[in-house]
Amino acid sequence: MLHRTAYTSLCLLFLASVAAADETGRDRHSGYYYPEPAQVEIYKARAQALPDADRGRRIDFVVAIANSMLARPYAPTYSIFVKGDEAEKLIIVSNVSGQLDTVYRARALLATLTAVARTTPVFRAYGVEDLFTFFDLLKLMGFARVTVTDGDTYAHQVDIE
Repeated sequence: MLHRTAYTSLCLLFLASVAAADETGRDRHSGYYYPEPAQVEIYKARAQALPDADRGRRIDFVVAIANSMLARPYAPTYSIFVKGDEAEKLIIVSNVSGQLDTVYRARALLATLTAVARTTPVFRAYGVEDLFTFFDLLKLMGFARVTVTDGDTYAHQVDIE
């Protein structure tokens, strides 16, 4: 059994390493849900977060997408879920080897999601379906980051400002 001071020292060392990792820009989900991102882009959103954009709304949004995917007569080719204390990080993981394994494939999926987002009631209600992208929709919902990964060796990340 560890002595209390040794245990405290180990805890402090662990917390210091987590803080150091955060200062380098590496997030705590890297290495668990996806590999270290090959690229991190910054997207300056044209939208502002909605006043009622909160954790619950982001979770409901992703659950609706996931349920829609699961209702199809075939297995989804990617999984989509949220992480972060406020569910502010969207993660998309390929379920198929050889997909979403380059920046171009990741961007193609995100462009497809833009096309889908432009058909949503929220875009139509604000009359921005021709102006906003999927990233702008994420900003409206209060997301701060989206990560796309092949689930093996490649990840692409976009921070939404």
